[in-house]
Amino acid sequence: MADKEQLVKALSVLLADSYTVYLKTHNYHWNVTGPMFTTLHTLFETQYTELALAVDEIAERIRTLDAPAPGSYTAFMELASVREESGSPSAKEMIENLVADQNTISDNARALIEVAEAAGDSASADLGTRRLDVHEKNAWMLRSHLE
Repeated sequence: MADKEQLVKALSVLLADSYTVYLKTHNYHWNVTGPMFTTLHTLFETQYTELALAVDEIAERIRTLDAPAPGSYTAFMELASVREESGSPSAKEMIENLVADQNTISDNARALIEVAEAAGDSASADLGTRRLDVHEKNAWMLRSHLE
């Protein structure tokens, strides 16, 4: 039972952070300005679109474990390590914020993998591995705009 609770908690944190970064990335897509507008507008859209699919997969994995998936802003803010955007950052600050957020989600995915492997849950470990791959790649793509 403790293994299941730890799995659900790790998945819920991953879901909350993923949804928060989805919202933040969508916000940045709408509000980015400056000389990198077209590139960032397109990159942000690619990343938030992928996240929209990911949050569904993560929530459905929680449901597969017969637990309720968190699904409110209040629940997400209680669980999330990532904080929502309330200001109007510059394009460079947007990139820096998202790099940090992608790294946070990568850390969450690593934690999920560890908990899932300890519990013998290959499906959750695989989900964590796939999410880790995506978020490490997203961080790299974002960082490349800062060079």
